[in-house]
Amino acid sequence: MIQEFRPGQIWYDTSGNPINAHGGGILYHEGFYYWHGECRPEGPAKLDALIGVSCYKSKDLFNWENCGIALSVVKDDPKHPLTIGCKIERPKVLFNKSSGKFVMWWHHDIKGWGHAGAYAGVAIAEKPEGPFQFVEILKPAGRMARDCTLFQDSDGSAFFICASDDNANLNIIRLSENYQKPSGMMMQAFHGRFMEAPCVFNHEGRYFFIGSDCTGWFPNEARSAFASNIFGPWKELGNPGLGEGADTTWGAQSTFVLPVAGKPGAFIFMADIWKPENLADSRYVWLPLFFKKAPVGFLRPHFRWFDKWDLSIFDQSGKTM
Repeated sequence: MIQEFRPGQIWYDTSGNPINAHGGGILYHEGFYYWHGECRPEGPAKLDALIGVSCYKSKDLFNWENCGIALSVVKDDPKHPLTIGCKIERPKVLFNKSSGKFVMWWHHDIKGWGHAGAYAGVAIAEKPEGPFQFVEILKPAGRMARDCTLFQDSDGSAFFICASDDNANLNIIRLSENYQKPSGMMMQAFHGRFMEAPCVFNHEGRYFFIGSDCTGWFPNEARSAFASNIFGPWKELGNPGLGEGADTTWGAQSTFVLPVAGKPGAFIFMADIWKPENLADSRYVWLPLFFKKAPVGFLRPHFRWFDKWDLSIFDQSGKTM
């Protein structure tokens, strides 16, 4: 049994195989964490979706059981949007209480289009591990959708957040009551700042953003911002990483910020060390995220590197490590 996180090292599931869930997000539901991510085959130049979205589940965040493929590519219909060779990136899942459905959104590109299409994809399931049934691809609010995430607020409202306009701007789009379509409420943040790899979470009445610059597969320093309302205005806070290696986020790029169940105020910063020569071997960087008050009084998120750590770190006084 694994009892600690070891960022950047190969992470094995309970069957002894490397976890294959890249660009992913975590859903906590009925006592289990569910990790959905891109399932990548071994080998170079495997940038297109050849398998689909994987799902793993865990009770403790350390030991993950492989639940199989939650959303599969289509191998017998070349005209289907999910046909093998399309792009399925950064999948995230929420549970919709009113419908009882699990709803997945992701960045989608049509086979052969590269990233020119910039669609969002939607699928639903009866169980968090799937199988998810394809609903549609779309351009939310008629705009491009690239790197993306989902955020569920405390009142149950949900938002699809994505890089748009060739990555120049970030769209924040409120979803319909069943989370399957845009509601029509949208705002654009960070105009001309070229943000990608977005993560959004809330703490003590404030909304926080963590993302990155657009430098392809090459790592850069993380970015952060906060707002009193999810629709802004957003104020940038700079690099949330501290210490040696933070100027490149230790070679990683953000993918999700996870609230730890049962530990109020405890969050985990999740990122990927991308290896384009073999995406299946891209490594996971999970680090404890803390808050400290800036001189003018607002909270600022920050994290630093640990070779190994466990959840007891959140029980230590101060939480400003």
